[in-house]
Amino acid sequence: MNDKTPMWLNIAREIQQLSQTGLAFAANDYEKKRYTRLIEIVSEIIENHSQLEKESVQKYLMNHPGYATPKIDVRAAVIKDNQILLVQESTDKCWTMPGGWADVGDIPSQVAIRETKEESGFDIIPRKVIGVFDANRLGGHLELFHAFKIIFLCNLIGGEARTSDETLDVKFFPLDNLPPLSLNRTNENHIEEIKLHLPDKNRPTYFD
Repeated sequence: MNDKTPMWLNIAREIQQLSQTGLAFAANDYEKKRYTRLIEIVSEIIENHSQLEKESVQKYLMNHPGYATPKIDVRAAVIKDNQILLVQESTDKCWTMPGGWADVGDIPSQVAIRETKEESGFDIIPRKVIGVFDANRLGGHLELFHAFKIIFLCNLIGGEARTSDETLDVKFFPLDNLPPLSLNRTNENHIEEIKLHLPDKNRPTYFD
């Protein structure tokens, strides 16, 4: 595994996971104060190694209660005439397969359908899971939470290009001539795996 995550972030994530789970099962005020202090320490670590402020990090971490588990990011690989559908993110002006975080109660394939419609205006049907990726190890900029990424190979069935509050543009691109990618959302490893699946319908699902 090509893990380029810095040691400080691995440590911060592990402490955050332990403190979040500890708060979920804390039996008294003493335990709550102890685990809350651990989250403060995590926030201080992140502040010292990034441009984020401790107070905003702590507030963000405290807004994710309960037993700590990885988040799930779902992406739709929509191919038409050997070109892939990408949307331009408003946050970094780079391009990605449509998709986003799964919500509690979501069916994974429905996330791909919903997010593609919302972000691009197109209607799709998921046909196959191309891969399940460790999003933190092969992504772009670093995230505070651990995440898995599910990529569906999808058929285009209707709709028309339309931007959203989150997207600036919607286009199809040749797989060998892509624009700058929003790497924490879509990267070359994902694209290469898609290329391998297209000519081989029996190719097994990739997983880390």
